[in-house]
Amino acid sequence: MTNKFNQFDIPGLYYFEAKNYFTGSKKQMNFKIVSDGSEMTVTTWRGFISSDLAEPEETNQFPVTEDGHKAMLDWLGEIWQKQTQD
Repeated sequence: MTNKFNQFDIPGLYYFEAKNYFTGSKKQMNFKIVSDGSEMTVTTWRGFISSDLAEPEETNQFPVTEDGHKAMLDWLGEIWQKQTQD
């Protein structure tokens, strides 16, 4: 079972250690997290369009560690705050 505990409903670290990917959204901010087991690549975009067709707005990479997972959540929070001020 996935333990979702944050404002974006993103699974815990073990989910990304298993090389899974995750997509989600919050209002019009969308994101996709792709893990290769050692690094997570996070891409954000706006609007109601699939990740395959979207123009990425922001991209960042984080290690698949507890600190990396927390940094990813913090970074998404910053992107969310920036977008809500636009």
